[in-house]
Amino acid sequence: MGMAEVIILPEDYWVFDFTKGVDPDFECPFPYQIGRYDEVRPGMYTQELFDGNRDLHIGIDIGAPVGEPVHAFSKGIVHSLGINDEPGSYGPTIIVKHEIDNRPIWALYGHLSVESLDMVEVGMEVEEGRIIATVGDESVNGGWEPHLHFQLSWDEPSENDMPGVVA
Repeated sequence: MGMAEVIILPEDYWVFDFTKGVDPDFECPFPYQIGRYDEVRPGMYTQELFDGNRDLHIGIDIGAPVGEPVHAFSKGIVHSLGINDEPGSYGPTIIVKHEIDNRPIWALYGHLSVESLDMVEVGMEVEEGRIIATVGDESVNGGWEPHLHFQLSWDEPSENDMPGVVA
């Protein structure tokens, strides 16, 4: 089974280290960035959604320009889609059920554009590498800088959401 890049990155991109907090004055020198997986990010999640005590990020964030295409990482079936509209949440979100070694795995693609929700529908089969969405701006994506939050789960989500910040 092959796996496609969810966002096609250029040769040069920035990798953030949020373990020491966020510098509000920092201006990234690259239009594409990576936010790491399994990273404690103190002081970053201040919205009510996070209860003031969660800061462990368990997805991969890929910063990209608004409108950047988002690709299915593998063949799959659209599980759910919708808008998680709480401040700090994902905004427009698509979850796709994929398989790895004949085992189901669910991928959340979050912080998308509203238009993304018209690009796929529940039950639709998507091919590896197919454009399924585009990156949204902060007015619709939960209030964040433009990026894709990509997260995998062995557990089937009961709704169009997965906790991306835990503990």
